[in-house]
Amino acid sequence: MAGGDVEVLDVAGHEVRITSPGKVFFPERGDTKLDLARYYLAVAEPLMAAMGGRPVMLQRFPNGVTGSSFFQKRVTPTKADPWLTTTKVSTPNGTVSDALVAVDLAHVLWAVNMGCLGFHVWPSTAADPDHADELRIDLDPSPGVTFPMIREAAAEIRTLLGSLGIACFPKTTGNRGLHLYVRLEPRWDGYQVRAAAVAMARELERLRPDLLTAAWWKEERGARVFIDFNQNAPHKTVFGAWSVRANPHGQVSTPFEWHELETIEPRSLTMATVPARVAEQGDPWAAMVPQSLEPLLAMSERDMASGLMDAPWPPVYPKMPNEPPRVAPSRARKEE
Repeated sequence: MAGGDVEVLDVAGHEVRITSPGKVFFPERGDTKLDLARYYLAVAEPLMAAMGGRPVMLQRFPNGVTGSSFFQKRVTPTKADPWLTTTKVSTPNGTVSDALVAVDLAHVLWAVNMGCLGFHVWPSTAADPDHADELRIDLDPSPGVTFPMIREAAAEIRTLLGSLGIACFPKTTGNRGLHLYVRLEPRWDGYQVRAAAVAMARELERLRPDLLTAAWWKEERGARVFIDFNQNAPHKTVFGAWSVRANPHGQVSTPFEWHELETIEPRSLTMATVPARVAEQGDPWAAMVPQSLEPLLAMSERDMASGLMDAPWPPVYPKMPNEPPRVAPSRARKEE
């Protein structure tokens, strides 16, 4: 229903107002705020399967991709939208906020109306914030690393996890890299999931030291693919599946089938092309089911028993037990 400069969409039992629906969000393509809302309507089923029930952080671009942006974690329902659902989330420094929960598509489109293009999603559900039920593996190109190397890295990770009886599911990041996801049984907290990710990264480096690295410090990586284990640190959000990136082409972080790994081209997966792909192929993550983290935790325990320390944490986290000094190796040598 349209009225003046407002489009009202009936979604999930709620009336969601899209104000200034003709505002151009992607000037290079001419796509508008309403086009973005229609994109999310078109991918609603796989989108909600991926992030339904999870807290999300909004990255808002009120004037589209060419304007300024800001992250919004705190959301407060108003008289105009009392149906909005929020939940308490924490940050590493202990700050508590009321974050939006992606309960249904109405919540997604409410955020779109606020200028949110894509969603940064928590690894736990609002119903069970103490357990991280996703292991997320981030593979991004860095200097000297090509996308074919990212593809090869993804295949190596799949092989290792498969040997442990764990299935992982790929998606493009919406930029130049890939994400691999493992849905977990909700039995472990973020510290345990990160420990498993560290162990996995180290094992991958042992298996393919020419291609893969677990080195946190950039100066130690060389032209190798970094397995970013710290994407699994507690309270860490990752750009969500089916979310639209703030780039001129409106690229989408798109789940895909493993048989597409050698041919997938991230730049071709946009808010203009992905809906038809979903209509034709369905949800590539439909077979995702909760799995055990125990094989990777056993690998972590083995590493700790052999005398290995924890890997460095990001600077926003407090110093952790068994963590090495947070000093780049070259700087540490100068200070000796």
